[in-house]
Amino acid sequence: MRTGEPIPAQVWSDLEKADAILFGAVGDPRLDDAAYLAGVLLRLRFELDLYVNLRPAKLFDDRLSPLRREDRRKMDLLIVRENTEGLYVGMGGRFKKGTEHEVAIQEDLNTYAGVTRTLEYAFGAANREVVMVDKSNAMTHAGGLWQQQWKAVSKKHPKVKTRHLYVDAAAMQLVRDPTQFDVIVTGNLFGDILSDLTAELIGGMGIAPSGNVNPETKRGLFEPVHGTAPDIAGRGVVNPIGAILSASMMVRHLGHTEMATAIEGAVESAIRAGECTRDVGGSLSTSECGDAVAKRLRD
Repeated sequence: MRTGEPIPAQVWSDLEKADAILFGAVGDPRLDDAAYLAGVLLRLRFELDLYVNLRPAKLFDDRLSPLRREDRRKMDLLIVRENTEGLYVGMGGRFKKGTEHEVAIQEDLNTYAGVTRTLEYAFGAANREVVMVDKSNAMTHAGGLWQQQWKAVSKKHPKVKTRHLYVDAAAMQLVRDPTQFDVIVTGNLFGDILSDLTAELIGGMGIAPSGNVNPETKRGLFEPVHGTAPDIAGRGVVNPIGAILSASMMVRHLGHTEMATAIEGAVESAIRAGECTRDVGGSLSTSECGDAVAKRLRD
């Protein structure tokens, strides 16, 4: 707000040198400008070429799930989202803006290289199955490229089970029985939407982590999915678990597997003991919840 720069040049220089970045939520009601978000988060994703967005969804306690059937609650899946293309590149425009004849165009950019590398990553991350999600029956051009590369990449991984679902069917299946999924791979927009759904199925946005990675350069940006909430800032009610689990993803990315597993275990233990914030059934403040997780790590 002082300089008008979303990321100052010196800060950007530091970010370019980093192996990993732990990112907090950004935003302010006084900056109602889409260019601000594009100048921070989207710039980081696009210019550092963090082309894979990883959004895991693991249920730590049955009481957090809204699903009635106990045998269909045990979620432990990963959404692999293409992260640098699609509708989020900002191609398009508004013609005759502000008139009753206005035309708005938003273009969905998909490249052979971008689609292929995202699909390849998904197969590398799978334990048993990859489900590719698109809307190729309606989006025939973009969907046609995804379908073409899906078939080509699938042939290279014959030991991994595969399925294809349209995005509306995938949303329905996630609510019907999320335990059926291992890895879901999809484009930028659908990945954004479906990962919010999976977050709600494990207890809400407050505990959902994410990573943005480039497997070739080994760079990574890790952030809680929930974004910013200025209306509750300073009240001590925000859930810190999304940020803590994002930090766990970061240290795993940096090669510290045991540390990452310990962090996740501490989070699960705190949640099961009810030592958490109100949104997931506890009564602790933000800092008290963080302390409860930290105590388990120390112990």
